[in-house]
Amino acid sequence: MMCRTATTIINKTELLHRLEDVCSKVVSLCNLKSLKEGVCIHSPIIKLGLQDHLYLNNNLLSLYSKCFSVEHARQFFDEMPCRDVVSWTGILSAHIKNERHEEALDIFDFMVLSGPYPNAFTFSSILRSCFALGDFSYGKRIHASSIKHGFESNQILGSSLIDLYSRFDSTEDACKLFSYMDSGDTVSWTTVIASCVQAGKCSHALRIYMEMLEAQVSSNEFTFVRLLAASSFIGLQYGKLIHAHAIVLGVKLNLVLKTALVNMYSRCQRIEDAIKVSKLTPEYDVILWTAIISGLAQNMKFQEAVAAFHKMEISGVSASNFTYLSMLSVCISILSLDLGRQIHSRVIRTGLEDDVPVGNALVDMYMKCSCIVEHGLRMFRGIKSPNVISWTSLIAGFAEHGFQQDSLNLFMEMRTVGVQPNSFTLSIVLRVCSAIKSPYQTLKLHGHIIKTKADYDVVVGNALVDAYAGSGRVDDAWRVVKDMNQRDSITYTSLATRLNQMGYHELALSVISHMFNAYVKIDGFSLTCFFSASASLGRIETGKQLHCYSLKSGLSCCLSVANGLIDLYGKYGLVHEARRAFTEITEPDVVSWNGLISGLASNGHISSALSAFDDMRLRGIQPDSITFLLVLSTCSHGGLVDMGLQYFHSMREMHDVEPQSDHYVCLVDILGRAGRLEEAMNIIETMPLEPDASIYKTLLAACRIHRNMNLGEDVARRGLELNPLDPAFHLLLGKLYDDCGRYDLGEKTRRSIKQKGWTAMGRVQADDKNVTLPKRA
Repeated sequence: MMCRTATTIINKTELLHRLEDVCSKVVSLCNLKSLKEGVCIHSPIIKLGLQDHLYLNNNLLSLYSKCFSVEHARQFFDEMPCRDVVSWTGILSAHIKNERHEEALDIFDFMVLSGPYPNAFTFSSILRSCFALGDFSYGKRIHASSIKHGFESNQILGSSLIDLYSRFDSTEDACKLFSYMDSGDTVSWTTVIASCVQAGKCSHALRIYMEMLEAQVSSNEFTFVRLLAASSFIGLQYGKLIHAHAIVLGVKLNLVLKTALVNMYSRCQRIEDAIKVSKLTPEYDVILWTAIISGLAQNMKFQEAVAAFHKMEISGVSASNFTYLSMLSVCISILSLDLGRQIHSRVIRTGLEDDVPVGNALVDMYMKCSCIVEHGLRMFRGIKSPNVISWTSLIAGFAEHGFQQDSLNLFMEMRTVGVQPNSFTLSIVLRVCSAIKSPYQTLKLHGHIIKTKADYDVVVGNALVDAYAGSGRVDDAWRVVKDMNQRDSITYTSLATRLNQMGYHELALSVISHMFNAYVKIDGFSLTCFFSASASLGRIETGKQLHCYSLKSGLSCCLSVANGLIDLYGKYGLVHEARRAFTEITEPDVVSWNGLISGLASNGHISSALSAFDDMRLRGIQPDSITFLLVLSTCSHGGLVDMGLQYFHSMREMHDVEPQSDHYVCLVDILGRAGRLEEAMNIIETMPLEPDASIYKTLLAACRIHRNMNLGEDVARRGLELNPLDPAFHLLLGKLYDDCGRYDLGEKTRRSIKQKGWTAMGRVQADDKNVTLPKRA
């Protein structure tokens, strides 16, 4: 009897073990494949009395986490009769994956108090919550705890800790931590390389890679992705070397590596190589297509970028928000409203209209591509939660369209709704204050900047300098310069440029010594500004010294400096030197050609100036409105009437340049000097623009040359109707009367000038305020 009972017990035990084994296999399989049907075995486990089985429970916990809500997983965890480190790590991972990071930290604290020692995976998991919450101090506590528990040399945890220090700008600590590790693996080496790249220490990242090769640790595609990111910043030769290493080591060219190569070649201005790499394998995804489109746009291949976008659509790959951001940048670059609207329609179709970055880019596109600000405003109002970038794009758009007061009102509205401006917002609003020449608004904004401590930002400081100087308050501008914690070349260039505009050329040149005293290097833009000041003062020696400096400093190769030299020597009357400066430019732009034409024409080389204009067109450089102003002025001084008329008519017909008021003044001057006064008058009466006082003064001067008193009186009357306070009309009319022998009328006209209190130079103006710069920065 006892034997039979014992046999029965043994059979039941074996059956129970078999059932236990079956349950374990079923739960493990369901957990592995994330099959929610696996939870159906939970009930049999309880009925079989296996609810204390830790391995089964850990698998069920993982299954609840993967297939059901984190709340279900937490309820199961709380009901578990016993838990080990795997259980705790599992529930931590569930909260972290569902971005419940605050709760994850609480669970970890409770785990430490409850007794189970965390393992390397637990520490690595909780560090992810530290990343997400930006809690560096908690992360350092985790580091200390991991050392306490003996995990200081664990490679998995070491990689996570290196990542932690890197993300919080502690690259030196990350490298130090890596050096303490006994033997790094591919992941830890790659992580420390990535940390250096993220901190901008790209050369150091390459040195670590060399050490990695010496340590004979194998690289993977992610290692090369990080190295290629470093090469994008330090040069093409390093990028090509890294590419060659990847080929030699046999690293598979998957989508991640191929995208990194496309990005590297694009940033190094080798877009053809980027396209070639993209075609090495047939695999494409949205990230690779976006890299191609972005690379083409960065390299000014806008038509090719649009074509690539169409190819992506045809291939069936759906665009992401980053793809649309790249395409909208193309629209802005080519100022194509039609293309922008097409991209907008696709954004709506793909359901990305609520994406804030895309919405911001659409606001920027409409503001820059459309002449109607309401388009951008409507787009802005459609953004559910506009951020500081949204507001800044809108404010900048209104300012660019000339609605400065509306721009200031929008800035006030932005602050009212609680969105804090960033440095770019403040710099834009300060530019608005400068444009409307409102010292009061500048002072008011300056007070806000001091209160919010935004004056520590060099961008804001530079904008303040420009705003004060642009309003004529140079002393206040200089006071801001002295109070700035950090200054750069833009700081001094802004001040010198404004001084030049106000005619204070001597003071503009004195800025050079302040830059040297502040240890700020002169760059191409500041040097061009000093060229302009020197040319205006007619100081040849100063100009030549600046030229020598440009050669010694290597700035002479900058296009803006070369253009400044052409202008400098042209104003000095040194035509040969101006020509030589021009010929040294590899690819002269429209500004270069304008400088050459101006220098030749102003020194009496009429034929050479017009010949230069013809050469410019033959080289494929599109002339702008300034070019035509120079050409028309040249024709006027050279007495080339028919040629001047021909050039004028070619503006709109051949070059799509709309004539402005200054061009009509030049045309009237050409006809007036040639004695074709009635034809000049007809131009004024039929021009599409409203005539201003200057065009009537030009014709009145021509009437005096040709002694046409009747037309002169009519022109003077029309000009005075536009500007009754301009004494130039009375002076010109008086001289016309004298030249025609009507001295009585001439004397009468001059008496009327004296009676109205005018001087020969116009109405008496108050003396300019004395402006001085301090002796040292």
